[in-house]
Amino acid sequence: MKRKTHQRLARHKRRIRDRLARRHWANQPQPMLRARNVRYELTDRDRAVTCGGIGVVHLLAHQVGLPQAIDRNIHLLKQHVPYFESDHVLTLAYNILADGSCIEDLELLRTNEAVLDALGAQRLPDPTTAGDFCRRFETDDQIRRLQETINEVRLNVWQQQEPSFFKQAILDADGTIAPTYGECKEDMDISYKGQWGYHPLVISLANTREPLYLVNRPGNRPSHEQADDYLDKAAALCRRAGFQSILMRGDTDFTQTWKLDEWEQSGDVTFIFGADAGKVLIGNAEALPQSAWRRLERPARYEIQTQERAKPENVKERIVHKRGYTNFILQWEDVAEFKHQPHLCKQPYRMVVLRKKIAVEKGMARLFEQYRYFFYITNDRSGTPEQIVFQANDRCDQENLIEQLKNGVQAMRNPLDNLHSNWAYMVMSSLAWTLKAWCGLLLPVTPGRWESHHREQRHTITRMEFKRFRSVMLRIPCQIVKTGRRIIYRIMSWNPWTPSLLRLAEAMHYPMRC
Repeated sequence: MKRKTHQRLARHKRRIRDRLARRHWANQPQPMLRARNVRYELTDRDRAVTCGGIGVVHLLAHQVGLPQAIDRNIHLLKQHVPYFESDHVLTLAYNILADGSCIEDLELLRTNEAVLDALGAQRLPDPTTAGDFCRRFETDDQIRRLQETINEVRLNVWQQQEPSFFKQAILDADGTIAPTYGECKEDMDISYKGQWGYHPLVISLANTREPLYLVNRPGNRPSHEQADDYLDKAAALCRRAGFQSILMRGDTDFTQTWKLDEWEQSGDVTFIFGADAGKVLIGNAEALPQSAWRRLERPARYEIQTQERAKPENVKERIVHKRGYTNFILQWEDVAEFKHQPHLCKQPYRMVVLRKKIAVEKGMARLFEQYRYFFYITNDRSGTPEQIVFQANDRCDQENLIEQLKNGVQAMRNPLDNLHSNWAYMVMSSLAWTLKAWCGLLLPVTPGRWESHHREQRHTITRMEFKRFRSVMLRIPCQIVKTGRRIIYRIMSWNPWTPSLLRLAEAMHYPMRC
């Protein structure tokens, strides 16, 4: 950044620090919020936007070649009057980034003259036109082509990472229910939870929390349906990127024993899947000698810097005891392992078993104690049973990603009238989350004094919740100034993440590594 920009950032930071510094206040005669003489005026010449960070995202999209790739591979419009395919896709993603939560919020975006100037657009699609574009996706192949196009661009982003990034790709698979209150949405069905809607499949890269594939399905379909095909596609993508090894994880629905031998023979795939605690597996676990079991010690959630603080009262526990509810209390956990060959496999695999001792209480009385078993099948023959259990438990982080896609990005609202159009909307809306991840991955790291701080910022943005990302990186008021060949975003406020925004914006003006 320019020296003048550094000086201005320092002044903004100093002013905020001085205003918020601790003081020995005297008793104040008036409340702190004192503004009364407020007047509104409408300007004719000045333009300003509240989502000033959208310019950096737009720069990033063009720098990685996303609009060009979409227009090259997606052909749904016979004529461009006036929009291209990339205009529709990016507008739906930008709508989410610019505080929109549904397709109708496009109307607020397209009627904001400052936003149009900021994006260099004469106009943007209205909600009806955007919905019609989503309905042009009529087959699975068309939507898969869109996802493959985004993944082609994703390879360009990954190629900018350091060699350590490619040590291992961790692929997580899970399904989720996307409910709807509509009654006329084609191909929706009732799920095992009794909810009407769809049942999307999510294949994600745990390293960066990027959704690689979203697959929409009727609500009554099983979680694992098509998961093996899309895990293969994700593995092929990771191989093209240059990852040295691939780890696949999933719960008991994703064991897919008919594929385990094929993944084992590939040579670079390790899998850890949950296995149903059936009678055979429980019998094998109970037949193990006591010497085969080891006590599982879980690491602390965080390191205590000074001294441990007293824990507050567990209000839930008190109410459960008071009202005499049945309460299940974990006593301890043990791990062991044995060989097991599933019916559809031609060779045995390692079965790691987690045994939990549970005390069952009612009120203040202990009724009895019982064991509960959890099984994990894997072809990892080097890790300890404890490490296998911890890696399998880490898959739960994908639940946070799914929650962000559903409630942060609002990608699973199902605003349209059939399975394919809602699937297309899911993919285009989830692009907003992908662009957030790319902002973190492409944030430059300056060698020297600030290197560790910049790396921490990159990691934080990559894994940041969507709401916070919009608050600190996008919801920045900017004056929009159009000059001869430039569009200037003049930042009108400061927050601690403004320097990161400026570093990313500056980096997007330089060519990327091939």
